[in-house]
Amino acid sequence: MSFVVRAARDEDLAHLYEMAKLTGGGFTNLPPDRPALKAKLDRSHAAFSQTSDANGDELFVLILENVETGEVRGTCQLFTHVGQRHPFYSYRLSTMTQNSEKLGRTFRAEMLSLTTDLEGSSEVGGLFLHPGERAGGLGMLLARSRYLFIRMHRQRFADRILAELRGIIDEAGGSPFWDGLAGRFFGMNFQDADHYNAIHGHQFIADLMPKHPIYTAMLSESARAAIGLPHPSGRAAMRMLENEGFAFESYVDIFDGGPTMTARTDNVRSIRDARDAPVVAIDREGGTQALIAHGKLANFRCTLGEVREVSDTVVISSESANAIHAQEDSIVTYMARA
Repeated sequence: MSFVVRAARDEDLAHLYEMAKLTGGGFTNLPPDRPALKAKLDRSHAAFSQTSDANGDELFVLILENVETGEVRGTCQLFTHVGQRHPFYSYRLSTMTQNSEKLGRTFRAEMLSLTTDLEGSSEVGGLFLHPGERAGGLGMLLARSRYLFIRMHRQRFADRILAELRGIIDEAGGSPFWDGLAGRFFGMNFQDADHYNAIHGHQFIADLMPKHPIYTAMLSESARAAIGLPHPSGRAAMRMLENEGFAFESYVDIFDGGPTMTARTDNVRSIRDARDAPVVAIDREGGTQALIAHGKLANFRCTLGEVREVSDTVVISSESANAIHAQEDSIVTYMARA
């Protein structure tokens, strides 16, 4: 069975909505709201149609499709420069050390400071794979296809890249971090705030959130325990990000306290180590399993297939060629699966 990651189209709206309803909350980039999802698709269409190397906050929405059945089974997103349309807020966790010679004591206090340090970075996010497909490397295909897209359109993206991981959400859909901190100032529960943010952006945070650092010792134990931890369903995603070269540098999400992972774009493994080569032949013989991408902007397609290197060219399987619409002499970008 063959799958391909491709540009989202208008007819994908219903599929995106059905997937959004399965996320269970805390998934800002995929809200279960049809108008918000339609607005995302409109932004994505505009980005795919823009052929110049613009420096605005563009959004690309990608879709995972079963080539044989046409079923949509997953999605992911790329933002070129966050914080251009709305402020991009994070909390930064830091430590203040104070010493009293008279008491002979040193006190180290952890603090959360509201910051826009990450504005202008690119972001990979919005990754969701249908629960029925969470096997066989499809999550890896979705995640890493984004890096091949960035490599193939490098001038559209920033020199730093981030990924926000969903934080701890309880069985009732609430966030201990939100309840212990921001919820006290907003008079909104986590689900309402998260939904509002997904549709309207972060500006209400700037309007109402205290600007002074917050000592974590003042928070509830459950809120402190959630700082910088991913949701259990996101632990595998965190490992994948770490394997790509992302690291946690003390930035956390302002809603659920989940970790924000960052990297230098050109140091991301799948961007740095991918290769470009012309297709010298298409045949049925096997080779090394790899992600293979072809096509620019709206014509971008990426699949998990087999590649055999021949000098500075490659031979790919007919199944892979069909999935990504490649022919002999097409230039493909590929990266070994391992």
